[in-house]
Amino acid sequence: MSDTSSQLPAKLFDFQINGFGGVDFQTEKLTAQDLERAAAALRRHGVSSIFATLVTAPIETLCRRFQALENARASSRELVAMIPGYHLEGPWLSPQPGFRGGHTPEPMHAPSLAEFERLQEAAGGRIRLVTLAPEWPGSSEFIAELTRRGIHVSLGHTDASEAQIDAAIRAGARFVTHLGNGSPTWMHRHDNAVQRLLARDELTACLIADGIHLPRFVLKNFFRAKPGGRVLFTTDAVAAAGAPPGRYTIGHLVVDVGEDRVIRPEDGNGFLGGAGTPDDGVRLVSESLGIGHAEAVRLWSEAPRRAFGLE
Repeated sequence: MSDTSSQLPAKLFDFQINGFGGVDFQTEKLTAQDLERAAAALRRHGVSSIFATLVTAPIETLCRRFQALENARASSRELVAMIPGYHLEGPWLSPQPGFRGGHTPEPMHAPSLAEFERLQEAAGGRIRLVTLAPEWPGSSEFIAELTRRGIHVSLGHTDASEAQIDAAIRAGARFVTHLGNGSPTWMHRHDNAVQRLLARDELTACLIADGIHLPRFVLKNFFRAKPGGRVLFTTDAVAAAGAPPGRYTIGHLVVDVGEDRVIRPEDGNGFLGGAGTPDDGVRLVSESLGIGHAEAVRLWSEAPRRAFGLE
């Protein structure tokens, strides 16, 4: 996929943006100028709004990062419009190898309402989406309380059993974060978390559409497996998205991104996904799924806004 700027008017919405345009949101040193630069790059790629996303870190660190985002966001009405809310992905995820993905395992633990309230205060009450692994003790009660408060809960980085998924759905979980990613390379061919989550019609599958996180044929299979209206698309973008090839950070990680837009650890071993942009995602979804351009735009704009109550 190209890294050229979009010809789309700025209307797309992406609910999982960890950074963009060379700016990493996972820092306590984020400035208003940094966030303005990221917002300008997002608009060039057809994006009008996002959920800025923070990933696993100690609670104290996350509080400082949310406060940095809030301080920067408050500097202009354009930033307020660009970032109507936040997505918190961790630290209540599975620390098991493979399932934790690129997240740091040490801070991971069972969800805590007291911790969430600290984070929500630092975030100005704007955490709208939380990703967690429901196999942790107390998850159902936590999910139920967040749902009661109008906060959306997504299951991700998880090896939850069918019973644990059932309990999470009963409590109010309605989404799956980047289905098919955040899971081990090698799993049981049938009884695995991807299949268990994919089979649940109650859950909306959020898929990374960049041709790298998921091969195009997998994207097509997952899309076809879900009922109509139960798929959303995201980039899960990091600082390298909308920026030239080079070296970037994702929180504690240092990564290299080449002309192929593949994100690789600085040691060059393996890969961590792709640096796609939402406008490229629109084109890929249209081409890979055989749907019209207007419908692909709707799936990257109206559909996620409606799903997360931003209409």
